[in-house]
Amino acid sequence: MPLIPEEPQIHESAQGPRATPASGRVAPTPRPVPGPRPAAPARPGRPGPMRPMPAQRAPRDAAAAKSGPPAPAAATPATPATPQIQLIPASVEGALDAAEEAVDLLLESGRSPDEVLVVTTGEPHPWAAHELSFGEASYWAQHDAGDDVFYVDAAVAQRAKARPVVVVAVNGGNDTVAAQVLPLALARAGALLIVCGDPQRINSVLGAGV
Repeated sequence: MPLIPEEPQIHESAQGPRATPASGRVAPTPRPVPGPRPAAPARPGRPGPMRPMPAQRAPRDAAAAKSGPPAPAAATPATPATPQIQLIPASVEGALDAAEEAVDLLLESGRSPDEVLVVTTGEPHPWAAHELSFGEASYWAQHDAGDDVFYVDAAVAQRAKARPVVVVAVNGGNDTVAAQVLPLALARAGALLIVCGDPQRINSVLGAGV
């Protein structure tokens, strides 16, 4: 509650002599009757009482309020990604060249050489034949190092580790070899499987369109 300042009390000695007509004594000066005191002005920065805001009603009904918040949905188990499969039509004689072109395009598109594995079903790639001339230990040591594109024959492809991209050149061999190497190559491919060869032969081996 704000304090109301009181009116100053004037001392008698400050009011001058009080003269009376009869005795010559100074008569007391009548004090004016004070009127009603004005209300004290409101202090700035202090607003008056505010009316409380009505409580907002929850958007759900009474039944939902009793049941509590909804239970979180069960998490869906993650499914492993299936590699994409590409088929590049090529003859038996041109399958290896088609695989080489596919590797060049992969490297130009940003793939690192250590991400590519090439499997041949017929004659081995010239690089593999050259490296095997120094012995299998040196050949597989380069595979384990994983620094470059690795070329492997279908007969020993099961020893090769998985890589993001596997390129299969169906450049020879019978249908049994192709039937064995294609599922193996699909299992080794992390993101992409490219098969270069005769589409009819590949589809008949797999039993379905690639």
